[in-house]
Amino acid sequence: MNVHPLVRSADIGDAMSIQSLYRQLVDDEKVNVSEQQLQEIGDDSRAQLFVCEVDDTVCGTVLVSLCLDVMYGQQPFAVVENFVVDTACRGRGIGRTLFREAENFCRTRNASKIMLLSSISRESAHRFFEGVGFRTDFKRGFVKYRSQFD
Repeated sequence: MNVHPLVRSADIGDAMSIQSLYRQLVDDEKVNVSEQQLQEIGDDSRAQLFVCEVDDTVCGTVLVSLCLDVMYGQQPFAVVENFVVDTACRGRGIGRTLFREAENFCRTRNASKIMLLSSISRESAHRFFEGVGFRTDFKRGFVKYRSQFD
């Protein structure tokens, strides 16, 4: 029995677990995690989809994408997306463990910064992000969804 969080790269066998976590993040039955998309992300050297397991059960996930940039030579920046820990597993260090791995991934690829967006109503998530070092006093995020630019 593994009671310590284990972070690893997601694989195609994690599709349903990740989909279930995403549906906790957004209440949308259209959320669909496909094995093909997991494979494509796994094959992309500029992206990493991590999952965190406890007792052989996936209980958290985070996607990190590196974006090419010209501002600092060949130094990319990173975007974190779809960070979620199962509601039944929160408060056990899983989120911090996931973010440590995300930061390690970014560090080894010399990313200049890590950015993320969080829904305005997720105040406990905001406190968590601030607790792992994210700041809100430097920049302001903006979002325009696909339906708004068709």
